[in-house]
Amino acid sequence: MNTLQAKDYLVFLFYFLVVAGYGYWVYRRKKKTTVTASHDYFLAEGSLTWWAIGASLIASNISAEQFIGMSGSGFKMGLAISTYEWMSAATLIIVAIFFIPVYLKNKIYTMPQFLHKRYNGTVAMIMAVFWLLLYVVVNLTSILYLGALAINSISGINLTFCMYALAIFAVFITLGGMKVIGYTDVIQVFFLVLGGLVTTYIALNLVSEKFGTTGVINGFTIMTQKASDHFHMIFKKENANYMDLPGLTVLIGGMWIANLNYWGCNQYITQRALGADLKTARSGILFASFLKLLMPVIVVLPGIAAYVLHQQGSFQTEMLQNGELNPDKSYPVLLNLLPAGLKGLSFAALTAAIVASLAGKANSISTIFTLDIFKKQLQPNADENKLVRVGKITVIIAMILAVIIAPLMGIDKKGGFQYIQEYTGFVSPGIFAMFILGFFWKKTTSNAALFATVGGFAFSLFFKFLPGIMDLSFLQQVGFAKANDKGVFEIPFLDRMGFVFLICVIGMVIISLFDNKRGIKANGLEVDKSMFKVSPSFAVGALIVCGILAALYTLFW
Repeated sequence: MNTLQAKDYLVFLFYFLVVAGYGYWVYRRKKKTTVTASHDYFLAEGSLTWWAIGASLIASNISAEQFIGMSGSGFKMGLAISTYEWMSAATLIIVAIFFIPVYLKNKIYTMPQFLHKRYNGTVAMIMAVFWLLLYVVVNLTSILYLGALAINSISGINLTFCMYALAIFAVFITLGGMKVIGYTDVIQVFFLVLGGLVTTYIALNLVSEKFGTTGVINGFTIMTQKASDHFHMIFKKENANYMDLPGLTVLIGGMWIANLNYWGCNQYITQRALGADLKTARSGILFASFLKLLMPVIVVLPGIAAYVLHQQGSFQTEMLQNGELNPDKSYPVLLNLLPAGLKGLSFAALTAAIVASLAGKANSISTIFTLDIFKKQLQPNADENKLVRVGKITVIIAMILAVIIAPLMGIDKKGGFQYIQEYTGFVSPGIFAMFILGFFWKKTTSNAALFATVGGFAFSLFFKFLPGIMDLSFLQQVGFAKANDKGVFEIPFLDRMGFVFLICVIGMVIISLFDNKRGIKANGLEVDKSMFKVSPSFAVGALIVCGILAALYTLFW
């Protein structure tokens, strides 16, 4: 039943008042103790604790595409989709050790600023404009629309109203600045995890009851027996989902590029740590890494539970859309079975995930436009208060644009998770190549960076449409191609990213060496080995994360 009862609204109201009230308190306290300055507004410089940074990273990352899209992928392909979450845990450790020290040592606060300092203003401006378009047209719209769609399917509230309500709530949080976002994200994560675990608990109980027993342990055991094919992390070539997760590529290939680009070269994410000192930033990122290990329990297991129940005859009509089975309906279907009160808690968890992501994305849009475009190109002499005002106006305009264009993007037809991955994946190999060589190879030139920016996108398009130009069956022998339902051999998405990344790196090296011979010098960053030393406590935490990951992949290989 896709309606909320009085108890659900009371639980949701409690969540709303706690988040809004706490956010307002943080905002008032901030105004009394700090000067209104751009770095304080955009970065909460020096005021976020490690637990606030870690919680904010997760709250900004987890949204409707995980709750709805990843749960749907759990229904379709099983636990293997968890690789996006579990490999992120390992990626975060790498970012904490190698990326964050470079940013902090060189006083870098935005990604375009890094590009300007390392390469030149042209590269920085191209990427600033690109990131703004990507964040507004792809990310902000997809989070907003998928979130509204999910809430509509659970509550029955009008879709358009849901979009406006989510946008207004997110703007309210965002206008308080990064400090308000960071600390309210702690509450958002609490509701997100608590509500998510409740849904998982109910889902596993439903499975056990379906087979005449009780308890979540029994439910999980039954799932592993009745859907054993859904508990493999590494797909073989004959698996129907191989194109989405091509075998060992998730461990030693393109998955690393997707994750390292997202967690290490993304304003939306790195912004949480750039206002802190190195020890605090690393501790916060390690905390986020531990939370990442938990996410599949919340977003993937319910999808597998829905699959098992569907196989036993449940949800036969509820899972249909236009007469066809739609895996993305698995999470909303489960939520609609929750009793009054608990459904409100899960509803609050979903809303928390959506609002936190919207607020984080809007703040990043505001930061890039204000610091990298407005201040550098439009009004270089603007004072601190003017920058904060422009930042707030940018938040409102970006959210209005997202509300207007979201229904026109066809997001629901593509599937939210696939929609975001498809569009960001065309550029992430080039961006990551530009960043990684910019970090650790001082000879990299701005011409090489331009090649990665433009060439990375061009090669991504080339490999996307290559199957229509030539027969790629010869790649099947080495595992880099598989025939689709029309018999055309295609290169898996993650493998395409790996190929493009390697081409970009080779091209950048050749161009840089040629430029060096012509006397063109590069702007190297301040980097030394001592920056990458970690504390004993961080090392222990990182080893625990890696140990858990090794155990999980061994158990569910």
